[in-house]
Amino acid sequence: MASVLTRFLTTLSPPPFVNLVEYDGLEYKWKMFTFRPALFKVELYLLIGLVFYIIFSRLGVAKNSNMSRRWLQVHLPIYEQQFSKPQSSGGLISDGYTDFFNFSTGRRNVASLHTVFTLRPRHDFFQWAFQTLRSFVDLYYQAKDDIQLDFKLAPRLLTHDFVWAVVAKEELRSIKDERWDLTFTKSSENPALPPSLSVMSEFADITDNMFKPSGNFSLLTMLQDPKILPYFRSLTVTDQPRQRPLGPIPAGGREKHVILSLIAPSPSHAADTVDFVTAMFNFIDLLSKVNLRPETKAKLKKTREDVDKELRADVEKEKKEEISQAAEDKKAAKRKAEEERIAKLSAAEQQKILEKERKKNMRKNQAKIVRK
Repeated sequence: MASVLTRFLTTLSPPPFVNLVEYDGLEYKWKMFTFRPALFKVELYLLIGLVFYIIFSRLGVAKNSNMSRRWLQVHLPIYEQQFSKPQSSGGLISDGYTDFFNFSTGRRNVASLHTVFTLRPRHDFFQWAFQTLRSFVDLYYQAKDDIQLDFKLAPRLLTHDFVWAVVAKEELRSIKDERWDLTFTKSSENPALPPSLSVMSEFADITDNMFKPSGNFSLLTMLQDPKILPYFRSLTVTDQPRQRPLGPIPAGGREKHVILSLIAPSPSHAADTVDFVTAMFNFIDLLSKVNLRPETKAKLKKTREDVDKELRADVEKEKKEEISQAAEDKKAAKRKAEEERIAKLSAAEQQKILEKERKKNMRKNQAKIVRK
């Protein structure tokens, strides 16, 4: 037994250190200690990699934090002018190193504004490198720093239910996969817009209302500003959720939102989006003047009735599948219990039950043959 234990412990022991007498490289000595750098090449590379990762991570965390805080700092005077509560109680809230949030409320026509920063994972070299390499391989993929301003409109500001958007053309390939509400729309060109932008609308009547100038304000003029185009991703007016709901939403329960999505500018260019964000409040106030034709309103209502009918059918189908699955599970549990009961019987009793089952199956098969 002792010899077995000794062999086992020997296998766990590390190999003995071999002191190379012929070593003639760089060597440091202090009293009884000797350090030979050439013997620690692998450890040196690992240490360099670790230091690089830590420095990269700290710089990435600082850059993301600086980018989000600088943008909010530059735009905060607008929020303070428009809202009675322009900031969250603790200021900008971070969720990890890539997501930052600000909540504003207390304004006529706007129930609330969520400002959401979704930035690149600069704290993690491997995620950042994967995104960067993918952008070279996949021509349709672009890793971006996103700022989203989600204005929840006050009830009864916009009396019509519709979905409408202006979208940068490079976003068209993926935006309908990410936004269920935009599946209601069709994409089209508009000669009044810059060539890099497209309209997504349910009906042309809605687009005419959105682009109609009022006083000194014109959305078309704002969208033609060359200063905003490098950062513009999409502007949406919607009465539908961004993700497909589990069931129909009552007409009175539909929240209406104006959602502005921008590419986050660098801290030195944070002021480039100030004018456009300021214009959003004028745009929202003018939504109460949207006046659609009766036939457009009838078509919009019909579309939502059809969608609600489809969602309701999906709910019913799911319920039936759950009931059917529950019945199958109950039947399987009953069959298992019966098998366990039979297994406890004697061999003779088991034989009787098997014979009874065999005769029962024979009668069923004969009945099927007679019916044929």
